[in-house]
Amino acid sequence: MIAHVLGARPNFVKAAPVIAALSETGREQRVIHTGQHYDERMSEVFFRDLGLPEPDVNLEVGSGSHAVQTAAIMVALEKEFIERSPELVMVYGDVNSTIAAALVAAKLHIPVAHVEAGLRSFDMTMPEEVNRRLVDQLSNLCFVTSPEAVGHLAAEGVDVDRVHFVGNPMIDTLLSHLDKFDTEAVRRSYDLPERYAVATLHRPANVDDPEIAAGLVKRLHEIAELVDVVMPVHPRGRKVLTDAGLDAHPRVRLLEPLGYVEFVAAVRGAAAVVTDSGGVQEETTILGVPCLTLRPNTERPITITHGTNRLVTADDVVPAVAEALAAGRGEREHPPLWDGHAGPRIARVVEGWLGG
Repeated sequence: MIAHVLGARPNFVKAAPVIAALSETGREQRVIHTGQHYDERMSEVFFRDLGLPEPDVNLEVGSGSHAVQTAAIMVALEKEFIERSPELVMVYGDVNSTIAAALVAAKLHIPVAHVEAGLRSFDMTMPEEVNRRLVDQLSNLCFVTSPEAVGHLAAEGVDVDRVHFVGNPMIDTLLSHLDKFDTEAVRRSYDLPERYAVATLHRPANVDDPEIAAGLVKRLHEIAELVDVVMPVHPRGRKVLTDAGLDAHPRVRLLEPLGYVEFVAAVRGAAAVVTDSGGVQEETTILGVPCLTLRPNTERPITITHGTNRLVTADDVVPAVAEALAAGRGEREHPPLWDGHAGPRIARVVEGWLGG
């Protein structure tokens, strides 16, 4: 049995094409949702619309500090793995559920496969970077989404036989559901203007410090002088951003967090996106939407070299948005193997590895 351990909504989007492809091999699979992130939009509609697998079990660990949450996931997963004895544990991305599952599996001598291995921001102040590096050292199979990730793993001493460049399964999901991302429907539902920019902020470096958050709110207001700003507000930063007056500008529209389909539809219709999210950098690259990332680094540099992404600071984000609005969308070459077939590639490697 193959166990898929998922902790947050992006994990499900990445896992869906892998699980679908493995289902064709006839191998038994079990989907374990740790409950790391509670998301009411992870409803039956979410699973049905995207063909995502319903979890076989939800461990319901909930939120907490990094230590409390990771420990709770480890305790629950150890019981699950001992009872079920999976032959392979598959983990996705870089959340606390990812490192917790890899640690538990490694200590129970269960092989681990990491989907989205080798991404590096080289910023160890990011908890995700700590998780990525440790998970890759514990993984028997490292599935990488971009060529530079192969080099990162090699530099860290990961045996080349463990590394497989397969493409990006998140893009499999995006491409296979393009017809569901209806920008006009979202525009009608939320009374959005014809031209708008989407903004998302949730990284600790941007929203934890009230002074930094206030500076970013000022920049968002300046952007709103150029174009209407639509912002689904992440729970993590809501209070500090609204305390700083985020909703005080008439052309800043705050929304509750959107479901996957509505959010991608909104991004698809945007003139530009301002974000600190890793996944949004990838989605905008495929959708051809200019993306300004408010971070000093990115673990996804291929979205810059082969995509629409650009790293910006608070000081240069406003002129960068103005430039993007003036330039409009341009055709860019997609990153290699971001072609909608990563899931089947991963399934072939897994089947061959288990069979061998």
